[in-house]
Amino acid sequence: MERGVPIRSISRCMSVLQAINRHGSLSLMEIAQAAKVPYPTACRIVQTLLHEGFIEREPDRKRYRPTVLVLSLANGFQVHDRLIQASRRYIVDLTYKHNWPLSVVTRVGQTMVVRDSTHALTSRTFSNYYPGFTLPILECASGRAYIAHAGGEERETILNGVRTLPGATDPQTLTLFESEVVLNEIRRDGYATKGRNFHNATPGRTASIAVPIFDQDELVGALTMVFFASAMKMSEAVDRYVPDMKAAAERIGLDLASGMHRIAA
Repeated sequence: MERGVPIRSISRCMSVLQAINRHGSLSLMEIAQAAKVPYPTACRIVQTLLHEGFIEREPDRKRYRPTVLVLSLANGFQVHDRLIQASRRYIVDLTYKHNWPLSVVTRVGQTMVVRDSTHALTSRTFSNYYPGFTLPILECASGRAYIAHAGGEERETILNGVRTLPGATDPQTLTLFESEVVLNEIRRDGYATKGRNFHNATPGRTASIAVPIFDQDELVGALTMVFFASAMKMSEAVDRYVPDMKAAAERIGLDLASGMHRIAA
């Protein structure tokens, strides 16, 4: 195989498993659409994942959901347990204060992965996004905040990865984030925004704001608030919520550095 050329069948299998894990329960047609693979291919991959035990068919309907075995794929990421423990009380407090859900998100490759969220604590959400939900890094506020605050070498690695993934983001967005002007603006303001989120369960109906989270000098993730795009202008949301989000991110960082999350746990 030519160096750098992915194995298509493995890429498709990963897309199917991510789609099922992201949505929680899908029919075969929905799996094919969410993973962007032909229906016959989705059927074969689903049969394989059933055989391996990573998914199961629901007892009373023809829908498929992930099993606990998918957690075995995340065994190498226990480092994020510290971040989840340190941030939980802050995202809960902000959700109760502002009524919008918040998430703690970290980077894996060219995606941002939800590690914890408070969608279940508020009615002001269209969907519940469980840990493991993934978003393209340049198509979400958390990814934009992360890439702007990442070190130069890590940022270039991310952008190189996005360039080589067909459909990972639109060319105009990639060009913007190859520009230091946009990155400098995000670093100066200390937050990033996404006016319309299209890579989620309700495309175009929500907007988001994200601020970076640091453990001392190490960038470890982002804190994201999601709100109805029709509820207010982005400028109003920024004025209302960014100060509290920055304060929470700073306290999370201090707790990570001091080990206070162990006491809270």
